[in-house]
Amino acid sequence: MKRISLIAAVLFSSLSGYSQGSPDYGSGLKFNLKEDGSKYLRVLAWNQIWFRSSDMNPGTTINGEEASSSTDIGNRRLRILLHAQLSPRYMIVTHFGINNQTFTNGGAAGTTGTGGYGQGKKPGLFFHDAWNEYAVVVPQADQKFSLSLGGGLHYYMGLSRMTMASTLNFLTVDAPIFNWPLIENSDQFARQGGLFAKGKYGKFEYRLSYNKPFATNLAPVDAPTSDVAVAVDNSGNTKWSKAGYFEYQFLDVESNLLPYKVGSYLGTKKVFNIGAGFYNAPDATRTSVAGNVGKHDITLLSADVFVDMPIGKPEKKMAVTAYSVFYNYDFGPNYLRNLGIMNVGTATADPAYTGDRALAGAGNLQPMMGTGNIWYTQAGILLPTSEEKPKVRIQPYGAYTYKNFEALDKSSSQFDIGANFFLDGHHAKITTQYSTRPVYITPNKVESLKGEFTVQLQIYL
Repeated sequence: MKRISLIAAVLFSSLSGYSQGSPDYGSGLKFNLKEDGSKYLRVLAWNQIWFRSSDMNPGTTINGEEASSSTDIGNRRLRILLHAQLSPRYMIVTHFGINNQTFTNGGAAGTTGTGGYGQGKKPGLFFHDAWNEYAVVVPQADQKFSLSLGGGLHYYMGLSRMTMASTLNFLTVDAPIFNWPLIENSDQFARQGGLFAKGKYGKFEYRLSYNKPFATNLAPVDAPTSDVAVAVDNSGNTKWSKAGYFEYQFLDVESNLLPYKVGSYLGTKKVFNIGAGFYNAPDATRTSVAGNVGKHDITLLSADVFVDMPIGKPEKKMAVTAYSVFYNYDFGPNYLRNLGIMNVGTATADPAYTGDRALAGAGNLQPMMGTGNIWYTQAGILLPTSEEKPKVRIQPYGAYTYKNFEALDKSSSQFDIGANFFLDGHHAKITTQYSTRPVYITPNKVESLKGEFTVQLQIYL
C-alpha cells in the first residue's frame, strides 16, 4: 500500500504539472496497464499554429521577389509525446513530431520548386526525445533524497530553467531561442545523446548530464591576426560535454518526473525558485589565424529566478508570473550566430540592388547568440475574474532582452509585448504578441528595430 500511495502521489504531481489552469482536464489521455496505476502509458499531443505579419530585413527576397514585409501561416510545432511507467523504477520516454513548416520551407529534405514535393511540403517526422530511466532511489514521503539515472537522446541539458522549458505552457508566445544556445548545431533540436542523473534533496533539485555532442564541421575563415579571428562550430573528433542545473525551490516543490520546466502555472501553485547552471564542451569551435588553426572550448553559464503564485483575493483568481535569467556565453573569439524563427526570406541576388543589407542576413534573421552576455526578463499577470468558470481568462505580459556580444561593437535591446487568452488553461489558448528585433548594418550601426506580430492557436491534450 505504501508503494501504491507513492505512485499515486507521483502521478498526481506530474498530472498537475500538465493541467495548468484547466479544472476540466483531469488525467488527460492516460492508459492504466494495472488497476493500481503502477503501470501506465501517458500520451500528449499538441499543435501550435502561427499567423504572422513580419517586417523583413533590408535586402530580402521571398520566392524570387523582393519583399519588405510578409504575412504567412505556419506550423510552429506539431508533436506527440509518450511516456510509460513500467514499474515504480522504470520509465521510457518517446517524443516525436515536426517544427517550423511554412509556405516556403520546413519541408522534407530535397523538397524544392513546384509539385507534390515542392518547397515547404511533407516534412519528415523525427525524434526529439528517446530515453530510458531507472530510479535508483525512489522518492518517498518519509525521505528527502531521490536519484534517477537515464540515457538516450534527452533534454537534461542543464544551463537554465528555460533551456529545459516545456513548450506547452510558455508565458510568452515562444522561448527567446538563445536559451537553446546549441540549437541544431551540436544538438538535435535542443537535445544531445548521453547519460543523465536527476533528483532532489528536500527543496533542492539537481540535474547533471554527460553527453556526446553531434559533430560539427564548419570551416573557419583565415584571419590575418587573432583579434579579428572568428570562431565557428567545428568539433572534429567530438569530445564529451558536461552540463548541469541546480535549483532551490523555496515554496511549493515542482515535479521532476519529466525534464520540462513549466513557464506559467496560472496560480495553481506557489513557486519561488533560484537556479544556476552550466554547459562545457572541450575543443568544440575553431579559428584560423595566418593558416594556424586553434581550438576553443564552449563554456556557457547562467543564473535565474522564477516566481509564479496567486495574488489578491482568492475569489478573483489572479496570479503573477515572472522569470529573469543572465547568460554568460563563451564559444570562442568573436563567435556570432544569426537565427530567425520560421524564416521565409532569402537574400536578394539582384545585382541592381544597391540598398543596405542586414548584417544578420535576410528575412527575420537577427544576432541570436554569441560570445558575450545576455539578460532576459519576462513578466505577466493573470487578470481577475468574478465568474466561477469564465469563458476566457486574459494574461497580458511583456519581455525585455539585452544582448552584448564580442563580435558587435554596439549592444542591443529588444522587447516583446502580448497577451494570452485562455479558453481552457494552456490546453486551449490564443496568444498575440508584437516583437522587435535589432537590424545591424555594420557591427557598430543598428539601423532600426524591425517588428513582427504573431497570433498563435495552441491546443494540447
